[in-house]
Parts: sequence; C-alpha cells; structure tokens
Amino acid sequence: MAVIRGDVCHLPTGKLAGQRIVFDPAGAMFLPAARLLVVSDLHFEKGSHFGRKGIFLPPYDTRATLTALEAVVARYRPKTILSLGDAFHDKGAEGRMDPADAARLAALCAHADWIWILGNHDPLPPKRFAGAVHQRAEVAGLLFTHEPGDCDGWQVAGHLHPCALVKRDGRRVRRRCFATDGARLIMPAFGAYTGGLNVKDPAVRAAFPGDFATYMMGQTRVYHIPGGALYPDVGAQRGAVRTLPRLSADTGSRSGSA
Repeated sequence: MAVIRGDVCHLPTGKLAGQRIVFDPAGAMFLPAARLLVVSDLHFEKGSHFGRKGIFLPPYDTRATLTALEAVVARYRPKTILSLGDAFHDKGAEGRMDPADAARLAALCAHADWIWILGNHDPLPPKRFAGAVHQRAEVAGLLFTHEPGDCDGWQVAGHLHPCALVKRDGRRVRRRCFATDGARLIMPAFGAYTGGLNVKDPAVRAAFPGDFATYMMGQTRVYHIPGGALYPDVGAQRGAVRTLPRLSADTGSRSGSA
C-alpha cells in the first residue's frame, strides 16, 4: 500500500529504478534529489483546435492547464521542468495562444531549466519558448520518451493518458492515474482537455512485461488502487474526455476540478 502524507503519495519503496519520486495529485511527478518536475501531455490549445473544426468547447483549457502548472511549480520550486511530449495539441497551437497565456508559459520557461520532449502531436520544437529539445532524454538517471516502448530501455513515458475506473458507494469513479511496475512508469495527461485510456486496456498492459501498480489521482491525494478493484470501461466511457474545471473567463481560476 502506498503511504499518503498530506497531498502527495510516495511509491511503496519510494523509488523508480533507484530514484526517489513523489506523485502529485495534479498529475505531476517530482524527483527531489534532482529537483526535477515532470509533466506530460499538456495539449495546449486543444480547445481552439476543435473550435476551428466547428466543435465549440469553452476556450479556456490552455489557461486552466497553465494555472495547474504554475501551482505545482510553486509547490516544488524545481530546478528543471521536463515536458514529456504533446505539450502543444498541433503544429499551429503556438500561434493560436492568447498573448497573456503565452506570456505565462514564457515565464515558466524562464523560471527553470526547461526540457521539451517531442511527441506525436508536436513533432517540431517550439518556436516561441525557451528550453532544450529532444526526442528522448536521460535526466537524473532515468530515460524519458513520449511513447512507451519508443526506444529500448525507456523508463518514463506518457502518450497513453492512463485512467483508472473504480466503484465507490455504488457509483463508478474514473480518474487519471500513474501506472508503474517500479522499473517503468507511464505518466497521466496533465492537460485540461485530455481523454484517458483505461489501465485495463491492452495498450497499457502491453507497456509492462508483468504486473504493474496503479496510483489514482484524487482531489488532494493520490491513492494506490489494488488490481482487483479496477474495472474496464464500458460503452461511452471508452476514451471519454474528462470534464474541464469550471473557469472564470477573466482569470482562468479553477472553481472546481474533475
């Protein structure tokens, strides 16, 4: 069982491939020894991407994601921030960012050493934002890549947007989660408009050679969920987009969470 202290959760051994890590309920991972903060699948400007196609969603997803990111940066004060691919939803996302949102991201990039891992949605380096750019990178003794299995020896990846489904008080609860076997780890998607793939899906199971543990994000804590308590998705739940927190159009502040 994971040990929950306050609003963070440690792996039972406190390590991933020998590195002590901390799971944050916002969906970030922190390595204290290296002061490294890792987030994955930010998907900036996903809302405006769909808007251009005539599918109109509240256009505040980038703002909500930045607000959450600023909060975890303030909480951990990292030396290095690593974005694990798909930071931008498409090649034109940078150009569609509101100037105020772009300024907030630029400030985050100036706050710490930034590493951009390229993903399938953003295969080209960002033009407007500082940082080192890599297809994959070894940082603090761990090999980071966007897609699980993308290279031999990968240890931390994103891409699959893992989610867990459990039953609680007679209802089903579906939340983003971390999935790890202690040697490899798949990060949850951090972006406000990101769907999720159930950890019971064969694509997630294929990323690990054997059993793996699931750490489900709650409002203020991260919970270890035993394998027997997990359920597969049914019907319309497959690939469902998690609800965007209620936002103020003026401030982008959260008044709820999904």
